Amino acid sequence: MNMMRLGKGGPWGQTPICSSLELSLCLSFAPEHDSGYPLLSTRWRSEGDWWLAKSLSSGRKGYIPSNFVAQVDSLEEEKWYFKTLSRKDAERLLLSSGNKVGSFLVRESETSKGAYSLSVRDSDSAHGDIIKHYRIRSLDGGGYYISPRMTFSSLPELINHYSQKGDGLCQRLMAPCVSLVPQRPWAQDEWEIPRESLKLVKKLGSGQFGEVWMGYYKNNIKVAVKTMKEGSMDPDAFLAEANLMKRLQHNKLVRLYAVVTKQPIYIVTEYMANGCLLDYLKTEEGSQLNLPKLIDMSAQVAEGMAYIERMNSIHRDLRAANILVSETLCCKIADFGLARIIENEYLAQEGAKFPIKWTAPEAINFGVFTIKSDVWSFGILLTEIITYGRIPYPGMTNPEVIRNLERGYRMPCPDMCPAELYNIILKCWRNKPEERPTFEYLQSVLEDFYTSTEKQYESEPLQ
Repeated sequence: MNMMRLGKGGPWGQTPICSSLELSLCLSFAPEHDSGYPLLSTRWRSEGDWWLAKSLSSGRKGYIPSNFVAQVDSLEEEKWYFKTLSRKDAERLLLSSGNKVGSFLVRESETSKGAYSLSVRDSDSAHGDIIKHYRIRSLDGGGYYISPRMTFSSLPELINHYSQKGDGLCQRLMAPCVSLVPQRPWAQDEWEIPRESLKLVKKLGSGQFGEVWMGYYKNNIKVAVKTMKEGSMDPDAFLAEANLMKRLQHNKLVRLYAVVTKQPIYIVTEYMANGCLLDYLKTEEGSQLNLPKLIDMSAQVAEGMAYIERMNSIHRDLRAANILVSETLCCKIADFGLARIIENEYLAQEGAKFPIKWTAPEAINFGVFTIKSDVWSFGILLTEIITYGRIPYPGMTNPEVIRNLERGYRMPCPDMCPAELYNIILKCWRNKPEERPTFEYLQSVLEDFYTSTEKQYESEPLQ
């Protein structure tokens, strides 16, 4: 049994949505020790973001957010410690709303085992807000340093020093990086749920096959609900596909929570506050995103598709309208696997909205959908992102697009699109599917689009 202490502010700072029993447990924790935090014992972990915990004083049990609990006297107790966070995700998190210049975090080094990295939000007139990284090196006899001129016996001591004065860093360490409180975990056995357990609150959009709503499950878990028009899909085929879809779980894929299998079919997923990427890019906030952020969003989509690729699955309908954006500008792929089971969507019949402009030639002509046809669609999606949501092949009808593709036509480089990015796009549009790149490759080149020409770490601070 592990001895744990509530940390990172405690759940009373931002109480997650819980059942009434769990809420009373979260609020019943009061300081019981000299440290000012209650001691807990944990027995097992549940659903990744949450732990089942037991108060050693009251004996009561309940779920608490895992990022609010840490082993006593461990680094996990520190608000600024984000153990296994990657360099790229550290940058995304520090640049998200709620953080400011001087916000920082410490994480394990990805390249040097046993070492740490300090990531700090900085700003300059040329690039705006950026993230700078410093190596935290270890001493043979114990202790840490960024500059060998000044050493510290522990990481907290090092952080405390640079919080008092910058001493050569780009900024004085002002505040630990803010991270969102995870929502209460979804119970694994709650898959086929009754319609009455859902409360639809706000209509987010509508399309050919149904509507999307923001709602609540059992009045306490915020979700997105896709309501499908009756007859848009066969319930048995849908349930079979949905069971496959729920096995695909990745932090760049929208989580499929549950389904209502009686007509009209409901699909319940995690809620993404900024809606679909296509609409977000056209908002006042989205239209101000700079090129590095647009490239980063592209890299996030490639990361999610690389996972789908590894799982030997395909998407079939990859476009900006099917990418959702979170409050922290995390991009996640939605509707993976759904296109195949929607009846008539891919039949050339009157009224069917076949997404010609996103579809690879072999899929248009022969109905052959593979991960390589998804790569073609990803190239089109990149043009949507770089143009803030412009419709592909502007001014062309669908028949004109098909005829021009048969002649070897490719969309020209969009305005403001770097030549290096357009070269990546053209690789996605190679005529032979087997010559198109993998999503693993696309993720790599997009993540390194800027870092390949920039230094990985800042120089040791001069003091």
